[in-house]
Amino acid sequence: SQLDPTMDELSDLKTVISEAVTNSIIHGYNNNPEGVVSIQAEIREDMITIIVEDRGEGIEDLELAKQPLYTSKPELERSGMGFTIMENFMDEFEVSSEPGRGTSI
Repeated sequence: SQLDPTMDELSDLKTVISEAVTNSIIHGYNNNPEGVVSIQAEIREDMITIIVEDRGEGIEDLELAKQPLYTSKPELERSGMGFTIMENFMDEFEVSSEPGRGTSI
């Protein structure tokens, strides 16, 4: 299958993947260089599915973490907009997380 994305669509994907990976590193692994973040991509007909996954700390309260401006690391002066950005840039967005087991976006 072949897609023909626009530059805007590619930019949106880049932004969302960057946010997901950054969140995994900062929040899931607390900047531990041993942490592994996996990225999977699949094209099916005219849709691409991308999964970014870590096996880090997980998210205890997913609904709270999805709130705009919420951050679990205010000392890092992060904006807390990661999930909001991801939701707004994608047609569909799902996140699952389990404390102690990691997060999948």
